[in-house]
Amino acid sequence: MNWIKVLPENELPLNDRKVVKVEQRNILLVHHNNQIYALENSCPHMKLPLKKGKITDDGAIVCPFHRSAFDLATGNPTEWITFPPGINKLMGMVSKEKSVPVFPTRVEEGNIWVGLQ
Repeated sequence: MNWIKVLPENELPLNDRKVVKVEQRNILLVHHNNQIYALENSCPHMKLPLKKGKITDDGAIVCPFHRSAFDLATGNPTEWITFPPGINKLMGMVSKEKSVPVFPTRVEEGNIWVGLQ
């Protein structure tokens, strides 16, 4: 595992999020329920950014475009393409469920680190 220092911890307050560039990847850091999560800032459905997605109480991020939802800890989909009504089922058949890549995080000496393989 290659650990990369990405951000001072005080630059990501609780309930905030920030996109950082790590080795050619746009990684979304989310500080939710006193845990820092790191995931690819790209919905696997159409590669649109997740940064402005809603964070649910049960720890998922909802894509703001087609409302697919992904568990912050695992990246697994909890909902798949629920919007727009009427054509969402067709879109779901064309694009099969996929997970969002997630990355381990740690906080050391006041900095957030992300682990990449």
